[in-house]
Amino acid sequence: MGIVIRISFLTATIFMVTYLVLDTQYYVSQFILSIIIVIQVIMLAKYLERTNVLLTRFLEAIKYSDFTGAFRNHEMGAGFGDLNKAFSRVIDKFKDERSKKEESIRYLETVVQHIGIGLMCFNAKGEVVLLNTAAKRLFQVATIRNIDSLKSISEKLFEVVKKMKGGSRSLARVSVNKETLQLAIYATDFKMRSKAYKLVSFQNIHTELEEKEMEAWQNLTQVLAHEIMNSITPIASLSATVHMLLDQNATTKDENYEINGETIQDVKDALNTISKRSQGLMRFVNSYRDFTQIPEPDYTIFEVRELLERVANLMRSEASHQHIKLEVTVDPQSLELTADIHLVEQALINLVKNAIRAMEGQQDGVIKLKGSIDEVGKVNISIIDSGPGVKKSVSEKIFIPFYTMGSKKEGKGSGIGLSLSRQIMRLHGGTLTLDSELGEGSEFKLRF
Repeated sequence: MGIVIRISFLTATIFMVTYLVLDTQYYVSQFILSIIIVIQVIMLAKYLERTNVLLTRFLEAIKYSDFTGAFRNHEMGAGFGDLNKAFSRVIDKFKDERSKKEESIRYLETVVQHIGIGLMCFNAKGEVVLLNTAAKRLFQVATIRNIDSLKSISEKLFEVVKKMKGGSRSLARVSVNKETLQLAIYATDFKMRSKAYKLVSFQNIHTELEEKEMEAWQNLTQVLAHEIMNSITPIASLSATVHMLLDQNATTKDENYEINGETIQDVKDALNTISKRSQGLMRFVNSYRDFTQIPEPDYTIFEVRELLERVANLMRSEASHQHIKLEVTVDPQSLELTADIHLVEQALINLVKNAIRAMEGQQDGVIKLKGSIDEVGKVNISIIDSGPGVKKSVSEKIFIPFYTMGSKKEGKGSGIGLSLSRQIMRLHGGTLTLDSELGEGSEFKLRF
């Protein structure tokens, strides 16, 4: 509105000067009005300059994030009042957003510093830009400027961190100031302002591993003790029986021992039993040796359907004796897998045999060998049976080496098939899991 008034006065003054110049000879009036025109032009320019000054202040405040200034009218007119109010609202909005951002940053910094997992972030040059409190305590350092400083902590740790790719995991056993750390390390890559960074997390799982290791040894010791005692007890008992028979029934005649035929037969039977139990114990020991000597995988690319069909053909005869039907389904049909085909085949044979034993005596049983891709693109192979299922308490133990359900009958396994299969999957970086409910069958899933 102020600009309109000023332009109107300026226009009127120009018309008056034009009229005086063209139609009159009032030179003094012409001169005075001309001066007034000059003054009006100068005042209009200054008035417009105020807008530019305000706009410049506003843009510079945004550019330098300086929201401490205020935009007031200072009797510059109603138009400038509206402009100042608009600028002030925008500045207040920026101040509010920056305050929220700063609160979020402080919150994240607090979380990062107080989280129990060690975090380290460094750029492409190896310069460490973040090292939280947990990492400092873990490595017993005040700060780390560059990942090369990890060499002074542990050469092995430095090599592991340097070689890790984004999304990879690793376990490293290191010693820091004579303290053993079993670190679970995870790395992820990200970009910020076109600069590449790597975030690495460190978690000391030494205590948890020791507890699990002790639990595993206890379970293994219990199974070993049970299996060995099953063989040693009758051997010891029969040995004592043979000794007693010889003491009671052997007679000396002319420096020779005489034993009746019934006693000899009893001794033979006892020795035969001792021999069989000894051979069984040797087979058990050999099974343990096989379990601990699995070769490293020799990776090749092969079709999953071809593998499953071969396993089904190998096991079809054994399954047919118990009236069990084997079915193979693969989706998609061209599904391929990169793994050691011989080790995976051995794992599948163990699982199919386990399923056949579980359905012993059951009529019209079905075992499905299924290949598929899960929702994250991982190859899955499932062995699904229509057997009686497994109790929850038992499903937690069946992967323990040499654990068997019930008494061992002729033809039963040694108890290492499932644990061997899981070990094979671990060598491939995959998992073997069981999903089972009583009366609803079981599903063993190999996830690569």
